[in-house]
Order: sequence, then C-alpha cells, then structure tokens
Amino acid sequence: MGKTRLASGLTLIGLLAACALPPEGVEDADLVAFDEAVASVGCDLVSESDYLPVEFQTGMTRPMLQEIAGYRIATDKGVRLESGGFRLTSGPCAPTAPATEPAALPSETPEAPEA
Repeated sequence: MGKTRLASGLTLIGLLAACALPPEGVEDADLVAFDEAVASVGCDLVSESDYLPVEFQTGMTRPMLQEIAGYRIATDKGVRLESGGFRLTSGPCAPTAPATEPAALPSETPEAPEA
C-alpha cells in the first residue's frame, strides 16, 4: 500500500508541475524581464547583491521575484540551490552542451593497395 501512495503522490506532483500557472498578475513580458534580469546577475538569486539589481531592473518586489522563481522551478526552468537560493536554467541561462571534437576527416592521401 505504501508503494501505491508514493506512486500516486509522484503522479500528482508531475501533474501539478505540468499545470503550473504563473503567479497572479504576471504576464509573459514579466517572465522575460525576470529571465533577462536574473541572467544579468549570473543566473543565480542567492543574496542581497543578487536580488537588488533584479528588483531594480524588473520593478518587481522581492516576494514577486520569489514567486516567479518558484514558478520557474515548478516548470523545470529553474532549480533550488543547496545554499537555499535559486538558479535559472532556461533562456539565457540554459546550460550549454560541452564542446565536442569534430569528427576525424578521412585521410587525404590514398591508402596503398594491400598485396
């Protein structure tokens, strides 16, 4: 019975995240402004030195920034940091794939036929 409850709980959490709505009164333009402002401070909101410039750039209050950060987490566009802060992981702060080496080019000299 415990496994059934756990599975039901995980399903419910997944559905809630999929149906997450932005905080009341927040428009798409506000979300874009939030993303750009958070990117300008290095993609993390942790301390006063992170929040103040984001508040200034967006004109939003700290509680509103925290609500949007929670929304970004619920929609898999941000993560909680172990330090208690928030990291944006989408838009300008999306992680980049590691660089890969180009495929080896075929030799330009023909191979000698085998005898």
